[in-house]
Amino acid sequence: MTVPRTVRWGVGLALVAACVSGLSIYLNGLYVKEFPDQTLLAAVRNSLVGLALVGMLVAGRRTTELRDLPARRRLGLLAIGVVGGGIAFALFFTGLALTTAPGAALIQKTLFVWVALLAVVFLGERLGLAQILGMGALLAGTLLLTPGSLAAGPGEALILVATLLWALEVLIAKRVLGEVRTLPAATARMVIGGLVLLGIVLFNGHLGQLAAWTPRQWTIVLGTGALLCGYVVAWYGALRRAPASVVTSVLVVGAVITSGLQAVTAGKLPDGARTGGLALLAVGTILIVLAAAGWWRTHAASTLARAADG
Repeated sequence: MTVPRTVRWGVGLALVAACVSGLSIYLNGLYVKEFPDQTLLAAVRNSLVGLALVGMLVAGRRTTELRDLPARRRLGLLAIGVVGGGIAFALFFTGLALTTAPGAALIQKTLFVWVALLAVVFLGERLGLAQILGMGALLAGTLLLTPGSLAAGPGEALILVATLLWALEVLIAKRVLGEVRTLPAATARMVIGGLVLLGIVLFNGHLGQLAAWTPRQWTIVLGTGALLCGYVVAWYGALRRAPASVVTSVLVVGAVITSGLQAVTAGKLPDGARTGGLALLAVGTILIVLAAAGWWRTHAASTLARAADG
């Protein structure tokens, strides 16, 4: 099946990625503490996802898509893998060990703000009133979901740097995906990123810990890896079709999915502040989607007008 390259489909893929992300974050929260070295976990999982995506390329006889790319696009894919798939992950997990999980989540969830600012400056994207209001609601909802979590320290600094690197990755990916299709780009990101992370693990001398992993741990890696595979393909597919600021804003709805699963597991509803935060996230997402729909209609109309003039 070929997914049409339209903004409407891009927003739909972003919603799919948000749902997968929400489920993944919930499961990682349950199981990540079973692994003493989270960088090793990320290295193995990302590498396995990369191998799975390579298998898809081979099965679809699409390896020539990477081989025939011009040099500048190969450099772009290399940058995506090193920056977003490797270094950012390593900094994030190092920072996570030095701070609290809610504080880390709060900083990482500001990704859409940094992407929007960079997209306006470097990609020429425009932020309409509805999108600005939606982003404001998303930011307010994020703060309400993690009240009093923000602190200042080395851990927070590392996570902020990781978040900025992921924003840079989005910027580069948006450029590259103009000429490179989703699957080859996602494959390069995960393979190169996995190799970078494995290099860091080898440098730290922690690769030997793999021998102590239990069948349960490998099952967790394979399960969460399958979700990661679906997420990165949907995410890059969305970036190829919709504005970067819209895609990263819609991804915040994953927090609603995670909180809903946590509420079901705990058997109780979130408190007043968290309920208000979730409501703001829902309102923000609706405004962002409506803004994207308006952009799509305007873009389609202008394209038809230019065609008629021609």
